[in-house]
Amino acid sequence: MVVALIAAALAAASVPATPPARLVPDADPAIWVVNDRDTVIFLFGTFHALDGKSDWFNDEVRTAFTSSDELMLETIVPEPYGAPRPVANVPAPPGQILAPSASFLGSTRMAISAGRAKGLNVAYGADSILRLAAENAGKGVGGLESFDSQLNMFARIPGAGVGRSSTVEDSTAKETMGILMGEMQTAWNRGDPGIFAAMLEQMRANSPDTYKVMFTERNTNWAEWIANRLQKPGTVFVAVGTGHLVGNDSVQAKLAQLGVHSARIN
Repeated sequence: MVVALIAAALAAASVPATPPARLVPDADPAIWVVNDRDTVIFLFGTFHALDGKSDWFNDEVRTAFTSSDELMLETIVPEPYGAPRPVANVPAPPGQILAPSASFLGSTRMAISAGRAKGLNVAYGADSILRLAAENAGKGVGGLESFDSQLNMFARIPGAGVGRSSTVEDSTAKETMGILMGEMQTAWNRGDPGIFAAMLEQMRANSPDTYKVMFTERNTNWAEWIANRLQKPGTVFVAVGTGHLVGNDSVQAKLAQLGVHSARIN
């Protein structure tokens, strides 16, 4: 049952909506490039749910996406799962806003609820928009890991079956988390990794096992995939949660350990 609920919480909308056309502020989320003589791999940090009030799919991001032959996401969510996924692939906010007994699932569901209250929607999320654009353009779309492996990962997270906090604590936590979600989106819009790096460091210090499962192991696997993909000519747009592209265990850091250089292009 827990796995089923996590699956529902993690699933992106199968048919994402297109944000309404209107004038919105410009945004510049971070994007990197890895390349050799005949292969170019763009590495883009996404925010899984946005409010649709900024224009991020332009400039370097749009140019890189347009020039790419295929899109690689974290995973491809099967059709039966239509519920929103977590609003960001990052740990719970700093400051112990959740009771110590709160489960990972409870934190995830609260993050989704807090994000919705702030107008964040997976239909506007970078992953959904990119997938829709790729499908409309006839580009190949793949996943760096299978959906089953992602479910297994969440099942391995410690404390997945413990209790939840009180209603009062939930209310306070939700309000605080909502504020933080807004701050995170603002930071993402300007390509500032600071808030994400701070949250990841807190997770690494307080929940090393969870951090290892969610970030260290996956970033290592994805870096190996990118290094291997360089052996095949072509241009690929890789889009993963921003949390995977910051800190000492980032995908870029793992690539450097493999002797593969990456560079930010905006």
